[in-house]
Amino acid sequence: MKEIYLAGGCFWGVEEYMSRIDGIVDTEVGYANGRRDNPTYEQVCTGTTGHSETTYIKYDENIISLETLLNRFWRIIDPTLLNRQGGDIGNQYRTGIYYVDKKDLPMINKTLEEQKSKYDSPIVTEILPLAVFYLAEEYHQDYLKKNPGGYCHIDMSI
Repeated sequence: MKEIYLAGGCFWGVEEYMSRIDGIVDTEVGYANGRRDNPTYEQVCTGTTGHSETTYIKYDENIISLETLLNRFWRIIDPTLLNRQGGDIGNQYRTGIYYVDKKDLPMINKTLEEQKSKYDSPIVTEILPLAVFYLAEEYHQDYLKKNPGGYCHIDMSI
């Protein structure tokens, strides 16, 4: 099994979208690459902790490649928007790809380069090693499964 962490605005939608893809084994939402240990949602929402709302993804590379997974991710975000996606605004809603295996970096960069030709504006999606990840509160986990009518900026059909 392989792991990657993806930030694409509100983590509810990213988690739900990714959980529907064949080969995704597990997803969890949390807060990545910030400065505060074990932050709460309320603290992250202040924009002062430096964390991004992020989805942890465990996947079976025999079923889905990292390239395919990342291409699906690029479809659901606007990588040219800084600190926002959909109606969500703040640095916690920035987009990012946070890797745990540096061998994944060439493929991440390959998909990034492919995206650049699709936009007139520069891509601002972070590509960084994962520094820290704290699980979000339980009520955020599988939020859209628990609350099917809940807010989501992602089109689940793409």
